[in-house]
Parts: sequence; structure tokens; C-alpha cells
Amino acid sequence: MPMHTNFIKTASLLGALSIILGAFGAHALKEIFTANILQVYETAVRYQMYHAFALLAVGILYKDFTNKKIKLAGNFFIAGTILFSGSLYALCFIEYQHLSSLLWIGAITPLGGLCFIIGWLLLFAGAVRKD
Repeated sequence: MPMHTNFIKTASLLGALSIILGAFGAHALKEIFTANILQVYETAVRYQMYHAFALLAVGILYKDFTNKKIKLAGNFFIAGTILFSGSLYALCFIEYQHLSSLLWIGAITPLGGLCFIIGWLLLFAGAVRKD
């Protein structure tokens, strides 16, 4: 199966999941989370959706720009979503449950952000030169 198809499928699932999680946050969690925790949760949902779109673009571009940089960009967007949004989701529930021993998970979030940045730079580099 061509890689662009996998990126498009993954982007579709991440996009759908961000809508589900966003709706869950807007309806169920706004009653139990503090405003600060809810803001962190909304950031996770927003960045997940942004990078679902980015991954969709990678999947579409990959058929015409079949180079390693484009493929790596897609992989970095996936890793960034897992590390960035995933760690923020985890932090929300850790804060809600008052599990201060697990707050170290917050150190993962910047690694996800770094993956996003690398993904965007790789996308640029891969689009500059069509192999």
C-alpha cells in the first residue's frame, strides 16, 4: 500500500478523534474540569486537528513528491501528535485526579512540539526539491 494512503487514513482518524474529543470536552468535561485544565485540553484538541490537516497534506503531496523528507515529515507529524496532544490529554486527567507524582509527563509535551517543528521544516525541504 502506498505511503500516501496510510498518511491520509491516519489523518482521517486523527481528525475524527479530535472532533470526538473536542465535543466530549465541550459537553462532558466542562462540568468537571477547571477553566485552566479545560484550556490545556482545548490546546491538545486544536493542535491534533491542525496536524491532522498537515498529515492530510503530506499524504496528498507524497504522490508527487516521493522523497524521504516528505515521508519523514508525515512521521514527525504523527509522533508530534502523540507526544504533544497525548501528553496534554494525560496532564489534564492527572491534574483532575490530583496525581502529582505523574506530572513529569509534562516534560514530554515540548518533545512533541519539536516533532511538529521538524515535520514542518521537513515538509518545506521536501517540497523544495521534487525527486
